[in-house]
Amino acid sequence: MSLEGYSGVAEKLLKQAGAHIGDYIRIVRSDGKEFKGILMPRYSIKPRPIIVIKLDNGYNIGVKVDDNTVIEVVKTREAILEEARQGAPATIPLLEEAPKPEKRPLVTILGTGGTIASRIEYETGAVKPAFSAKDILEAVPEVGFIADIEAEVIMNVLSENMGPEHWERIVSAVAKRIESGAEGIVIAHGTDTMSYTAAALAFALRGLPVPVALVGAQRSSDRPSSDAAFNLISAVLVAAKAPFAEVTVVMHGTPSDTYALAHRGTKVRKMHTSRRDAFQSINAKPLARIYPFEKRIELVGKPLRRRGEENLKVENGFEKKVALVKYYPGMSSEIIDFLIDKGYKGIVVEGTGLGHVGDQLVESLQRAYENEIVVVMTSQTLFGRINMNVYSTGRKLLAAGVVPGEDMLPETAFVKLSWILAHTSSFEEARRLVRENLAGEIEYRHTLDLFPRWPH
Repeated sequence: MSLEGYSGVAEKLLKQAGAHIGDYIRIVRSDGKEFKGILMPRYSIKPRPIIVIKLDNGYNIGVKVDDNTVIEVVKTREAILEEARQGAPATIPLLEEAPKPEKRPLVTILGTGGTIASRIEYETGAVKPAFSAKDILEAVPEVGFIADIEAEVIMNVLSENMGPEHWERIVSAVAKRIESGAEGIVIAHGTDTMSYTAAALAFALRGLPVPVALVGAQRSSDRPSSDAAFNLISAVLVAAKAPFAEVTVVMHGTPSDTYALAHRGTKVRKMHTSRRDAFQSINAKPLARIYPFEKRIELVGKPLRRRGEENLKVENGFEKKVALVKYYPGMSSEIIDFLIDKGYKGIVVEGTGLGHVGDQLVESLQRAYENEIVVVMTSQTLFGRINMNVYSTGRKLLAAGVVPGEDMLPETAFVKLSWILAHTSSFEEARRLVRENLAGEIEYRHTLDLFPRWPH
């Protein structure tokens, strides 16, 4: 294996030691400081005297070296991989005496892009484009102790560029892998629109027989505070071992590396720009807590279905002429009229409180109903349930044909409506299906413990 990215004195020292990418090495600098870790590729074209290693705690660092630095190969990559194949525990360096190998589930990691697949230049701090799912696997070898891993990059798309056409490609890729024998699926995805994709998969993959775990990172790989490895290990554990068969989002449950949470794909939202525990279940409990270091999953919520109970039925396809509109004070009815005139088939409105908008929109919403455009009302408050019977404004909207969105998140309602409209041509059937609980998106009973509890 070549010394990818290394040149100058760094390359010379590594060659003298007979080191290769993936070897466990010891570096002793001329100032007496000592470092141990797995030799990683160096992603920079600048000929700097920097050697990148993965420390025992999982973090990557760049070590500056000079001609007087001493490098020793403690364990070769081949020896490490052989011990992994023999079932050695996920510690670095691996134990000399490994237990007997055990059969592991087959898990497929599908790469789509996002921060979890980013890398950093140690000199400049710049984050570089996503690398392959194979590279993710090499960067986080611990997942190989949980499951036998297959990896495939199906796209390299920034989260904000995801759309219905990408959801359809991911659905097809997941279905193909499940049909070929995968016992769990992990999807590496950018965090900003992860909840949209999770909802899309939940509606399109009917009767899932195995778990599907979407995972991302709030902070790019290799930064000291990165959550990438912890989240990926947790997601693989869910895919391999979880008793439920649902689409989930698996991310940090606290700011520290205590546990991850598996959130139902139709009830989760990113609630902070940068916190490691940014994702929360809304109007529902998380499905499970995941303790990756203990390889333990603790159920919290009630699963919709158990692993292996049903047979997969794919109902792929999403209507693109659907809009999500946030109401604001003084909003003009021209916005609704524009969508009607442009031939949109569905509109989800983020209303205020119990599901309200200003009186100035009622006539246009009535016009949408008359044109057989499905309009769904959700709430900007996120927590709680729509109730359009309490105040006169809500009753006017009901009379204008607006469908209450129950306790659905606005983005979940948007994805659901997009999916429904691609699978029925009946206006009344579409309106009925909006209010039907199809993938755990509607919670009929709420308790006080569903309200957010930040800060930790």
